[in-house]
Amino acid sequence: MIELLAPALLAGLAVAVVAGPMGAFVVWRRMAFFGDTMANSALLGAALALALQVNLYLAVSAACLTVAVVLVGLQRQRQIADDTLLGIVAHITLALGVIALSLQDSVQVDLFAYLFGDLLAVGWSDVLALWAGAALILALLVWQWRPLLSITVNEDLARVEGVAVTRTRLLLMLLLALLITGAIRTVGVLLITSLLVMPAAGGRRLARTPEQMALFASLIGLAAVTLGLTLSWYADTPVGPSIVVTAALLFGLTLLRRPAS
Repeated sequence: MIELLAPALLAGLAVAVVAGPMGAFVVWRRMAFFGDTMANSALLGAALALALQVNLYLAVSAACLTVAVVLVGLQRQRQIADDTLLGIVAHITLALGVIALSLQDSVQVDLFAYLFGDLLAVGWSDVLALWAGAALILALLVWQWRPLLSITVNEDLARVEGVAVTRTRLLLMLLLALLITGAIRTVGVLLITSLLVMPAAGGRRLARTPEQMALFASLIGLAAVTLGLTLSWYADTPVGPSIVVTAALLFGLTLLRRPAS
């Protein structure tokens, strides 16, 4: 049991510890659709990989990072709200991905593993890669925390204070894309999207400061992964959905108390 669950648990914890603070920015900036947009971009990348006969994971990563850069460019126009823009791009990439897949003679089964993940199939090399990526993202977050927080509160004021708004926004989008693409292969789109939104939404109700919200979000995510994996093992339920349901239950518990003031 321990030998089977240890890599899965450590991989899930690596994703959760980073998804907490990153999810805080997703909630603050009302970018809940971002995970879905990256998921659809991953589908497009996978379809292109099949068509061009290139490495599937690299193609998915390239597609997600490209879409993140395009989104930053579109956001500079300030003509469309972020959530509306994300919805438009999500549907465009989904349509293009489905069209590209329809042109293929056959779809490899591995495509679904990349999109939906299989936490119990994670190996120790995947665990090391996830924790290395998590360390990198956390280091960049700590380094750029104040600028990231400033553009989230008020971009105009941040610009007056000397913050490079466009560069900082691009960094945030690239970090989110990096987190999602790094997790797609192992834990899947369903899990990473839920760990971005629900723990952060719960942490928001418990925290008094932005830093506390990021911390609580990580703790809720860590608990959701641990309890969800335990539920999956004893109840013989799918791992990803079990973690999602556990995260939802933990968020529900935060609704029982009044938001911190």
